[in-house]
Amino acid sequence: MAVVKTIVKDRVFQITAVIAILSCFLARPRLADINFTTLWSLLAMMTTIQIFEHLHVLDFLAYKMAGRAHNARHLTALFVALSFFSAMFLTNDMAVLTFIPLYLRIAKKYDLPEILPVTAITIGANQGSAMTPFGNAHNIFLMSEFKIPVATFFTWVGPMFLIAVLVLAVLVLLVPKKDLPIPPAEDIHIMMRPTVLTVIVALIVFASIFDLLPAWVAAVVAIVWACLVDWHIMGKVDYAIVLTFAGFFLIISNINQIPFVSNVLSSIIHTPVSVYLTSVILSQFISNVPTTVLVSNFTTHLPAIFYGTNIGGLGTLVASMCNLVAFKQYSLYSKKSHGRFLAYFMGINFIALLIVGAVGLGAAIYFE
Repeated sequence: MAVVKTIVKDRVFQITAVIAILSCFLARPRLADINFTTLWSLLAMMTTIQIFEHLHVLDFLAYKMAGRAHNARHLTALFVALSFFSAMFLTNDMAVLTFIPLYLRIAKKYDLPEILPVTAITIGANQGSAMTPFGNAHNIFLMSEFKIPVATFFTWVGPMFLIAVLVLAVLVLLVPKKDLPIPPAEDIHIMMRPTVLTVIVALIVFASIFDLLPAWVAAVVAIVWACLVDWHIMGKVDYAIVLTFAGFFLIISNINQIPFVSNVLSSIIHTPVSVYLTSVILSQFISNVPTTVLVSNFTTHLPAIFYGTNIGGLGTLVASMCNLVAFKQYSLYSKKSHGRFLAYFMGINFIALLIVGAVGLGAAIYFE
């Protein structure tokens, strides 16, 4: 029952469900338009993430590294790096859910800066998740839907990786060097054998995303292992994202059958530049995940979709679910002005969007 309540409370799922139901009055959805491989991959990935969460792997890494920090800038750099690289494998949402509360607890204890570090951690998670085929839901979808070669994917990643690291480095350098009187470390232990086996399960999931084995096999392996570790894990899996994607597929299936809408969208997004700009702008209003599913249905300019939706996660609060999660964590764990945080958070995000976006536009044109 708790699982159902969690799904129903998910705002993105609520909106998607309403639109999907309304679209069914305009056309009859086709089962063939639902990408079940993507749904299986998402289920496998979300299950694996919850196993790592249950084992406190990220908590362990965070506190181990935080114990080595000498000042606020150093601490921010460590958390941003953790967020950036962990998001490549465990998604941006999980990175901010783990590292922002941990950072804010330390910041509160030692009166450290909050707004800039939390913003940098969030941007690091957003951009880090874009660097792998399994770092976020829309990359999983693109790999599944278009069978993008792994070498091609990582070629696209190159320019975005370099500019993202540069932007994050600048943000870290803006954090003042306030000394930490005592290393903020806690004694956290992880169970090595379950962790190693979970890494193996994660590799199986990654292999399915690379199309080396069926996605449903990876999902079954992840679910079985989760139940063996602790069956309660399955009650915490983010089923809403899986059902939301199913809703996206239904909506797109119905839109495809409305000639006027289909023709208008096809006429608007017919060049790499128009696809890129549409992806970035649309992401600011409806988030980058639904934008990916929508835009990809009307164009074959894959580099433009990849750059547009991944970079489009920067900007507004709704541009990426990761941004909303970050704001929620800040609201829960910080007693400082939430309005001031929001103003600075979005301002820094838009500056990052302009810088990274300019490189992304050039890359989208170059790789076409």
